[in-house]
This record gives sequence, C-alpha cells and structure tokens, in this order.
Amino acid sequence: MSQQINLFNPIFLKQKKIFGALPMAEALGVVVVGALLLTWFASHRLAELEQQAEAGKALLAGRETRLNKANAQFAPRQQSAVLAAELAQAQNELNSLQQVEAILRGGALGNTAGYAEYFRAFSRQNVSGLWLTGLTIVGAGNDIGVQGRAMQPTMIPNYISRLTAEKIMRGKTFASLQIDRPAPAVEAAAASTSASAPAAAPANALSPFVEFNLQSTAVEGVK
Repeated sequence: MSQQINLFNPIFLKQKKIFGALPMAEALGVVVVGALLLTWFASHRLAELEQQAEAGKALLAGRETRLNKANAQFAPRQQSAVLAAELAQAQNELNSLQQVEAILRGGALGNTAGYAEYFRAFSRQNVSGLWLTGLTIVGAGNDIGVQGRAMQPTMIPNYISRLTAEKIMRGKTFASLQIDRPAPAVEAAAASTSASAPAAAPANALSPFVEFNLQSTAVEGVK
C-alpha cells in the first residue's frame, strides 16, 4: 500500500515585496519635487504681490503729494468784505428790478404797451352813418370814453357790440351810455360863421343825428 505526501507549503514561496526601497525612493522624490515646485510658485507669487504693493504705495504717495499741493494752492481764503458788500448790493438791485417788472406786468403804472392797438380797433369798426368826435383812454385802458354821433340811435348798440368783440377790448365793459339829440341852434353855433351860412332852423326843429357819450366808468347823472 502506497501513500502520497504533499510537501508544498505556500509559506515557503518567495514573497513579492510591494514597498521596496526603490518605489519608496521614487515616491519620496516625487513628493520632494512637488514641494519644491509649490515653494517656487509661492515665492514667485509673493514677489509679484510685493511688487504690486510697492506700486500701490508709490501711486498713493503721488496722489497724497498732489493733494497736499492742491490744498496748499487752493486753500480757503478769507472772505472779502468789499466783495460781500458788492454782492449784497447786486442782490438788492436784482430784487428791485424784479419788483419793478412785477409792477409793470400788473399794469399799476398804466399801459406800457402803448395805445396804438386801441386806435386800430376803433378804426376797424367803421360804421356808415356813425362817426366819432372824441376818444379818451386813461391808464392801462381801464377808463375809456367814447364820444360820437349817429344818424340813428339804433346804430349805437350794434357799434358797441362790434367794438367789444375786438381783442384789445375783451374783458372791458362800459358802465354808462348817454344819448341826446342836440338842437339845431347848437349845431349852427359850432359850424362856420360865414356870411353865406344858411338861416338857422326853427327852435323846435330836431337835429338829423344824435350824440352819444360812452364811458367805461359810471358818470353821475348819466343813465
């Protein structure tokens, strides 16, 4: 009878060394090279930052120098009493001119624009059979008086309506109107006294026209 005996034992095999001296040396070299690279980069970056800081310091110093020069050149000066007095006088004159302008615009000193537009308005309202014998304008046109004659009394209201429609007369009203028919003797006395003048009309005869007096303010005794 025979029997086989296995004499193989795995522990007697040659073990492979994973962390040998050479791999460890290579790894250590890689670590050292990496550290050297990081140190070089850090030192290079630090040098750049130092250069930037020095440039910033130089720029700040230059600006401070210019600021000190500007403060010294444009230092606040003491206020001149003469200039202050002249400024106060100029301000007073400006205020006075503004007050005068307000008074002129308000019409307190009368009509500053002239009376030409009033006369143009009266000339445009030319009514056949009606004519003016007098015109009075006081101040800024607040007081207006119109005297005239008309062949018929009914022509006067129409004339007043057309006159108040003029732009310069808008907003103005007439407070009194007097209409009279003068006697022929009154008219004959105002005419020429030549020797060839016709004989005066009878005392009871009526004039062919009427006289009217139109006032913007009420006249005592006028209805």
